[in-house]
Amino acid sequence: MIDASKGIFVTGTDTEIGKTRVSAAIVALLGKCGLRAAGLKPIAAGTELIDGECINEDVYALRAAASMPITAAEICPYQFAAACAPHVAAALEGRRIERAGVLAAVAAVAQRADRIVVEGVGGFRVPLGDAAGPDGAWDSADLAVELGLPVLLVVGLRLGCINHALLSAEAIRARGLHLCGWVANTVDPDMPWVAENLDALAHGLGSAPCLGLIPRLPAPTPEAIAPYLNVPALHTLFKTQDLTTETP
Repeated sequence: MIDASKGIFVTGTDTEIGKTRVSAAIVALLGKCGLRAAGLKPIAAGTELIDGECINEDVYALRAAASMPITAAEICPYQFAAACAPHVAAALEGRRIERAGVLAAVAAVAQRADRIVVEGVGGFRVPLGDAAGPDGAWDSADLAVELGLPVLLVVGLRLGCINHALLSAEAIRARGLHLCGWVANTVDPDMPWVAENLDALAHGLGSAPCLGLIPRLPAPTPEAIAPYLNVPALHTLFKTQDLTTETP
C-alpha cells in the first residue's frame, strides 16, 4: 500500500472520458506549488509515433505535466501497442501484467515524489489478468485496493453518465476505498439538461465533492483545464500551499 497522503487514484466512468487530461492538469497544479509531482499510468494500451517516439499518448501527456524527472517506463511499466483491453493487448505480445511489477513501479516513484496521481485504465473494473495466470483473475479495482489511495472519479458528461457514475461509486465504496471527489468532463457538448444531470450526480455521489466541471475544450491542455478545477477543494485534498489558478 502507498502512503494515502501522497496522492490519489484516478478512475472513470468509461474509457476516453478525460482521465488523463484531468490527471495531467492536477499534476501540473501540484508542480506549481513547488512540489515534486508525477502522474502515473502503470498500464496503457495503444501506442503511436509522437515526436519520433513510439509511445502511448496518455503517457506522453503525463510525462509532460510532471514537475520532476521521470521516464516513460517509470510512468508506465506496462505499455502495449494494440489499442484494446489491456489483458488482450498483453496476450497479443506474449506478455502478462504482473501485479507485483505494477505495485513496485508505483512505490518506486512515490518514494521520490512529494505527490503522485495514479491513473487507472478504462473504467473501474477493467480485467488485468485471468484465472490461469500466476496472479489469478484481477482487475483495475483490485489495483486500486492494493494501492490504497483515495479515489477520484472522472465522469464523462453524456447520456447515461448518472448510471455509470453511481455504479462506479458503489463499486469503489464497496471495496472500502474513499471516494475523495469527482470531476465532470464534457464529452458530449450537445448534451441536454446538463444542470439537472449535475444535480443528480451531486445527490447520488453524496459526500464526495465536485472537484471540477470541464467544458469541451479545443485544446485540453493542463493550462486550459486548470481554471475549471475546484482549486480550494484540491488544496484541501492534497494538503498543499499556494495551489492557485486564474478563474475562467
